[in-house]
Amino acid sequence: MTGRWARVEHTGVTAVRDPLMVVRPVAGVGWDEFALVHLEGAGGGRQTRHALVLEVDRDLVVLQVLEGTDGVDPARAAVAFSGEPLHIPVGTGWLGRVCNGRGDPVDGGPPVLGPDRAPTTGMPINPLLREPPAEPVLTGLSALDGFTTLVRGQKLPVFSVAGLPHLSLATQVAAQSSAGGEPFCVVFAAMGLTHADAAAVRDALEERSAAGELVTLLNLADDPVIERLLTPRLALTVAEHLAFAEGRHVLVVMGDMTSYAEALREVSATRGEIPARRAYPGYLYSDLASLYERCGRIRGLPGSVTVLPFLTMPAGDITHPVPDLTGYITEGQVVLSPELDAAGVYPPVDLLGSLSRLMRKGAGAGRTRADHLDVAAQGLAALARARQAQELADLVGPDALSATDRAYLGFADRLRTGVLHQGGGENRSLEETLDRLWSALACLPRRELTMLPATMIDQRLPESGEDPGR
Repeated sequence: MTGRWARVEHTGVTAVRDPLMVVRPVAGVGWDEFALVHLEGAGGGRQTRHALVLEVDRDLVVLQVLEGTDGVDPARAAVAFSGEPLHIPVGTGWLGRVCNGRGDPVDGGPPVLGPDRAPTTGMPINPLLREPPAEPVLTGLSALDGFTTLVRGQKLPVFSVAGLPHLSLATQVAAQSSAGGEPFCVVFAAMGLTHADAAAVRDALEERSAAGELVTLLNLADDPVIERLLTPRLALTVAEHLAFAEGRHVLVVMGDMTSYAEALREVSATRGEIPARRAYPGYLYSDLASLYERCGRIRGLPGSVTVLPFLTMPAGDITHPVPDLTGYITEGQVVLSPELDAAGVYPPVDLLGSLSRLMRKGAGAGRTRADHLDVAAQGLAALARARQAQELADLVGPDALSATDRAYLGFADRLRTGVLHQGGGENRSLEETLDRLWSALACLPRRELTMLPATMIDQRLPESGEDPGR
């Protein structure tokens, strides 16, 4: 963290409460300004903590101290203001590094340096220069690549429930995603992790980090709550420079955003703000939007920023404020299913509850494969029909079903075991994913494949024919 420091240190610390510190009288200080808090120890030693200006009211300034205010004696504290928002060094020096939520290295290496500095608040993209998302980001996971294709420049959240393997899914996506051979890297920002989970993440991402294709920011559950608010902003600031200055396609994997929102709620309560839905601050929507909207593509620049936020839904409630507002801002959703997880399917993606609204921008002829969109649509339609057949079987018994309905049940089973389910370290090509989907569709009579052109069926399923059963 860097700043351009004034020589004046203000010693008028009048109050300390949780992560907040009140200083007065102060003049010439602005919102979001970065500051250093110097603490004099009883034995004469000096400690430094970092802070951001949260509120300014005439000569009174409220700071949020990133490392917390435990052990702070107001009488021994002094504050120096930088005169600018928090800036961090940016550049390729971040690649291969593992840092905490403030950007300080935890991998035993030196501080991260860079040729440029950028504000963590980001630089708004001119709407007239925004290019629509296009071309795929392939994750190596059939459930995502085949049915909810992620597109460069898109923001696509993953909705989960506590206890589901969303962290394993996030690390697998970060470990094996690619942009079809073009310059690509991943920024992984985790918030509220246990120490065991953080160690598992580092182990899972070690190979990609060693290859210089990954930036890792890990905020732990016992780190100061204010740090959790800074972590995604650091990640996006690093990603923006790698994309738009270095020309890389960058995937930003962030989670858990519910943990981030709870930190925002905690700070809001400490400030005494009037709460809105479920005690979250009224500005939760705009705060989340300030993060998600930092993705995209810029006309004339080769890079892109794609955002894949993971969030847990408390009690599985998709109308909870965090997933609800996230859904308004983003372009679809991937929903994880407890039922599929209980059945041993990984990743447990509920295909009928998931949607990538920009999939048509990144899939199909010239982008993935000519049959991609058609076969994915047919697969989803067949899965919906299979679900109806299963409900009917639950009522009348499987023996009372028609041959066609039994074929749909066979398709659903083949889809779960042969397409959706894959190993935690298995990286499938899109070709293999689509071929497996065609193999599952071969369970159905040809007359049921109404969403596929006859020529395509002849090419992919040359031996298909009518099933005489009704």
